[in-house]
Amino acid sequence: MPWTLERYPASMRRLAPDVRAKAIAIANALLAEGLDEGLAIRIAITKAKLWVERHGVRSRSFCAAAAIGETASARAAYAPEHRTS
Repeated sequence: MPWTLERYPASMRRLAPDVRAKAIAIANALLAEGLDEGLAIRIAITKAKLWVERHGVRSRSFCAAAAIGETASARAAYAPEHRTS
């Protein structure tokens, strides 16, 4: 079952809202690809922190967009070597 901004793993509770939103999007994409839930959570948190740090995203609009499941951007965040730009 996919996570949302209202329902997410306890390990994401203390993340900043923008990091949490990205982690949720990444974790949902990883789950859709068949990864184990625990591994998906750990990868998502790590990659979300890096993504937000690199992109400097700090806005509520990003949180809302991530929560609705931008799967392609979530995949790009955890697999940057596949980006074309």
